[in-house]
Amino acid sequence: MEINTLTYNPPLAAIELRLRALLSAELYASAWVDSSPATLMAVFEHLRTLRYILHDYLPRPVSESPPNPGEVRYKWQTGTLLFTDLAGFTSLLEANAAQGRKGAETLLRVINDYFASMIEIVSKSGGDLLEFTGDALLVQFLAGKHEQDTARAVRAGLRMQRAMAKFANIETARGVLSLRMRVGIHCGRYISADIGTPLRMVHVLLGDSVQQAKQAEGSGTVGRVCLTETASSSLGQQFCFEPGKPGYVLVADDFTDDRLGEYDITLTGRRMPSSVLLDRSVSGLVSEIGEAVKRVEPLASYIPQTILRLLVENADRRKIPPDFPEPTVMFVNLIGLPKLVEKATPTEEANLVLGCSRVFALIEAVVSAKGGVLQKVTAHLDGSDMLIYFGVPDVHTDDPSRAASAAIVIRDLIAGLRPIAIGGQNVKVTCQIGLSLGPVFAAEVGEPRGRREFNILGDTVNTAARLMTEAGENEILIGETVFESIALNFDCEALGAVSLKGKSALTPVFTLHNSKLERGKGSV
Repeated sequence: MEINTLTYNPPLAAIELRLRALLSAELYASAWVDSSPATLMAVFEHLRTLRYILHDYLPRPVSESPPNPGEVRYKWQTGTLLFTDLAGFTSLLEANAAQGRKGAETLLRVINDYFASMIEIVSKSGGDLLEFTGDALLVQFLAGKHEQDTARAVRAGLRMQRAMAKFANIETARGVLSLRMRVGIHCGRYISADIGTPLRMVHVLLGDSVQQAKQAEGSGTVGRVCLTETASSSLGQQFCFEPGKPGYVLVADDFTDDRLGEYDITLTGRRMPSSVLLDRSVSGLVSEIGEAVKRVEPLASYIPQTILRLLVENADRRKIPPDFPEPTVMFVNLIGLPKLVEKATPTEEANLVLGCSRVFALIEAVVSAKGGVLQKVTAHLDGSDMLIYFGVPDVHTDDPSRAASAAIVIRDLIAGLRPIAIGGQNVKVTCQIGLSLGPVFAAEVGEPRGRREFNILGDTVNTAARLMTEAGENEILIGETVFESIALNFDCEALGAVSLKGKSALTPVFTLHNSKLERGKGSV
């Protein structure tokens, strides 16, 4: 029987492959079957909206000058880093979780009001918000930009703490709750790098200065601004200090409102050049769509594929609905590479950054293959964290097993890495991994029409991070709920109940060793 083939060559056929990840399912189908100017105009408008959304999702150093997807780049920077951490969010989450979608919307309004207030202060103080880390923030104040980077960071921290008065009495179904905050500050040199593959990039900071800023936050006091002694020594007599923990000082907020002020610079906002459409013919629209794709692709490569799909499908509303799912959350801490950049020669620096890029790419591949999301890489007290989760936004009946399998592969991958020569010594990369299962708050957090991101927050996330911290070298620790979900198919060992930071009761902990299924395959 003869097969009849219809020749069909729509105007966007040349870039169809590139459009698949950037158009909603409905708009993609329309663009393929309907080549009218109205449809092409809708494609252009969608890409323009998506570009605005992605611009707001990314830190300024990336959004204003993104590398080509897959292009690894890095540079040394000198400046001051400010870390914040929020206290009281878990109680607020629990108070709203029982109310379902209504509670999620209420919680989102509160947390986004908080983030919007902090982001405005950061912008007015001359800082750049580099990342959200759950309910925490990492802010950069570059040296030489508006001058006195450490002083601007301290004033920003004081303004942020004063702004927290707005969140001291929050009415909930469980009574009046409050949000409070710690702020930590350190100054120094660090590497700013963009690493990954054309499919997935990430912006990271590497160096001991990053860890010291994080440690300043952890060593601080709720309601105060904590500085390392290194940071305070550069400020002269501009501020008064009180003793903190050894190696740290607390800033005394003895400023009048007029003296502290509301800003250090004139607020300019995060502007993005607009796309002006001059030629609305079919050929003109096709040309402009091609240019729009070139502008969107570098930004899109920084977003996990499943999250990008959420953004694409919800671009017309510019909002992802909040929810209370129950994913399996994993934290991976990489120890070795990130902290030793100061000891590296220029050649070793390049190898170190490429090594970080390779490890990230391999872990991203493992997570994606198992159906999970590698959210980001951020600074930890002794390395670089990776937040990974299974069950948001794509839910599978075996998400805990997928997470456990991924954790084992990641552990073995890291354990098998060859040492890297840094500063005359061979540095062995190791990891710590923690897994927890339970309810989280999943939402677009930040400014609703400004700097924001999709993220998960809550006690389950915190527990996974604390299990990771308790883990030994190349060890995987899991919580009781994860154990109960995977015990039939995985070798686990009970370690008893331990005390985790922030928890009043002891927490049962287990070590995850290997998959029984994979072991069985190997013995055949």
